[in-house]
Amino acid sequence: MTASHTPATFADVVICEPVRTPVGRLDGVFAGLPAGDLATAVLEGLMARTGLGEGVVDDVILGQCYPNSEAPAIGRVAALNAGLGMKTSGMQLDRRCGSGLQAVMYACLQVAAGVSDVIIAGGVESMSNAEHYALGLRKGTRSASIELHDRISRGRTTAGGHRYPVPGGMLETAENLRAEYRISREEQDELALRSQRAAGKAMRDGRFAEEIVPVTVPAHRKRPAVQVTEDEHPRPDVTPADLQRLRPIRLDVDPEATVTAGNASGENDGASACVVTTRARAEQLGLRPLVRPLSWSVAGVPPRTMGIGPVPATAKLLDRLGLRLADMDLIELNEAFAAQVLACLREWNFTDADYDRFNVNGSGISLGHPVGATGARILTTVARELERREGRYALETMCLGGGQGMAAVFERVA
Repeated sequence: MTASHTPATFADVVICEPVRTPVGRLDGVFAGLPAGDLATAVLEGLMARTGLGEGVVDDVILGQCYPNSEAPAIGRVAALNAGLGMKTSGMQLDRRCGSGLQAVMYACLQVAAGVSDVIIAGGVESMSNAEHYALGLRKGTRSASIELHDRISRGRTTAGGHRYPVPGGMLETAENLRAEYRISREEQDELALRSQRAAGKAMRDGRFAEEIVPVTVPAHRKRPAVQVTEDEHPRPDVTPADLQRLRPIRLDVDPEATVTAGNASGENDGASACVVTTRARAEQLGLRPLVRPLSWSVAGVPPRTMGIGPVPATAKLLDRLGLRLADMDLIELNEAFAAQVLACLREWNFTDADYDRFNVNGSGISLGHPVGATGARILTTVARELERREGRYALETMCLGGGQGMAAVFERVA
């Protein structure tokens, strides 16, 4: 860590060695690891890859959507636990599903402004450990019972504030888009099947091996310690018949409902991180840049149709850069729901040929969606795929709870 920092420019900023943990299912292999432990594990894996140690990293910025006081300002807690030293600061931020990507973008701005030389940025989520909580107990209660709120489901229904309530949460927003764009259940299941097969092929071909850092789950009672090296969520052997048998989740309140557990993203555990610095500093530290950020954007949309957010966010970004969707060698759109993805693709006038560069290794439906980590997880995957293909541009875009969209364009560093 240097005593002072020289202002750079956004063009000087590079992203090095993006990595992630495997993604665990809800109450799955990582259920015993709280978010702080997952964040520590991904930092330790990144440090082992890069040789970064105490006294080098200025700040750790991590996205997290369901924080608690077990690891406050989780970037700082993870920095201390991983051995980055007392002088490395840290923080946590929340832009819903875009939190991990937002952390990276803020790190890029911070480096470009000369505030920091080296930042670790990414995200973490342990949805298995998101707690139930009660309000109004600080002064005591005379009630015979106490109401507990599930932090995850509560956040999905309150994200629109008082003026734009979405009582059915994110599922309701997906069904709203399904109705507006007349998207069939068959189309949704077909896209879900495509995602599962893409993820399965990527796993068989070893395409995730380079980006995943293993996580050791400690021994517990009669269960020995285990090292986790692969994603737990994908179901590559799922069949069309398997998907068709699943009951729509909101069928009791909407007889036309189509969203099922099979054509929606999972609730998951995982962490992701990368090093953000300048080209010159990366060379000094022996780091290999993969991509550089060109720009990013956010946009607001009605909370009731939050899944369409990638469309205006991408339009704003590409207009600013003077680029077109056709210029993108890879396009990553997080699969919150198949209905939401299909609505965006219709707005983009996607053709069958476009799928050759779209979510080529799967996404939220197959790989899972540890919400605070997903933005940086996607960046990790797409940056390495861009390198494999020797492409130039990659677009990452996401819908965000509360009615937002986020998009970023990255250019491969040749």
